[in-house]
Amino acid sequence: MQKENNTAPSSAATSRVRHRKRSNEVVPESSKANGGNLLVDDRNKYKSMWIRAYSTVWMIGGFALIVFMGHLYITAMVVVIQIYMAKELFNLLRKAHEDRHLPGFRLLNWHFFFTAMLFVYGRLLSQPLVNTVTSDKFLYQLVSSLIKYHMASCYFLYIAGFMWFILTLKKKMYKYQFGQYAWTHMILIVVFTQSSFTVANIFEGIFWFLLPASLIVINDIFAYIFGFFFGRTPLIKLSPKKTWEGFIGASVTTIISAFVLANILGRFQWLTCPRKDLSTGWLQCDPGPLFKPEYYILPGWIPRWFPWKEISILPVQWHALCLGLFASIIAPFGGFFASGFKRAFKIKDFGDSIPGHGGITDRMDCQMVMAVFAYIYHQSFIMREGISVEMILDLILTNLTYEEQQTLLLKLGQILQERLEHF
Repeated sequence: MQKENNTAPSSAATSRVRHRKRSNEVVPESSKANGGNLLVDDRNKYKSMWIRAYSTVWMIGGFALIVFMGHLYITAMVVVIQIYMAKELFNLLRKAHEDRHLPGFRLLNWHFFFTAMLFVYGRLLSQPLVNTVTSDKFLYQLVSSLIKYHMASCYFLYIAGFMWFILTLKKKMYKYQFGQYAWTHMILIVVFTQSSFTVANIFEGIFWFLLPASLIVINDIFAYIFGFFFGRTPLIKLSPKKTWEGFIGASVTTIISAFVLANILGRFQWLTCPRKDLSTGWLQCDPGPLFKPEYYILPGWIPRWFPWKEISILPVQWHALCLGLFASIIAPFGGFFASGFKRAFKIKDFGDSIPGHGGITDRMDCQMVMAVFAYIYHQSFIMREGISVEMILDLILTNLTYEEQQTLLLKLGQILQERLEHF
């Protein structure tokens, strides 16, 4: 009897464990009733869809407003996104018990973060800052000095953090502290690599930031829609909710959207002109050959009732197809990587700052991959080769003092005068 009493609870516990495990894998009855299709009568799923849609509308509206405000505000948005991403990733490996014994250790993480931010943005925005203060001699000299010692300042800030870390090492906490140190540097590489390319795209012209970012949003939305209504075939084990139907439907939609959206965005100079300073005014410039329409006469087999006899295509639209192809086929692997990462740490989302979507990092996984590709593609296939007047002026303003610039101007004037006399 005693043996039977001992085994009964054990068998009951075993059955409970098995039941829990089985409940995660068995398809719900409502799903079977619908022929294995998506849950048509699942109220929770539709509620989640409406929450996600509501959040998406607010995000797109806010994003459009910031883009309309210009380069500087978009850069500020990128900085805010970085801070939220870092916060979510810092919290991922923190342990409350260990942190209580390490006062100030969290502050050290943020010290490394803002040091990296100062280094990255100092390198990216130094030239626009110089161009902004060129007319004021005092500010120009001050900014030139700060730029000259910028790298040394960032280095000593990092060394200060390194020494701070060594001095705070505690016995029996070494493994946790070194793990946090390595994790912090991994976050800096992931976050600032992506952001540096993003900011560089912004100052090359908002077009080169807005189009890639919009394509990722379009791909994400239509992958969700096609998967929600037509999804049957699982795409990848790392992300069980992804389906082939959603992937293919989103890919076709994204490539078509890339071609059409490039034609719309490419007609606004304030989107296509590069920004050379940190001012916030509207831009006007020569759009360049990529943004000048080319007209094609439609073939004769087109029906007469068709309203257009010719169409205009911007050359940049052909490049947009490459961006659309990457956004639909390659960039989603950033999301798959994030899914595998979350599975490794047994979490559903990186955070809960966006209702229905998770955290900021959950929305930025594909954007990080896309931003890097957009920058490399622009530099490799779009950027004009050779030395331009603007490049020479940038070198002069950045590397020469005010007196040296005046000397250069006098010598250049003398050389030009001598050449005119010879002619």
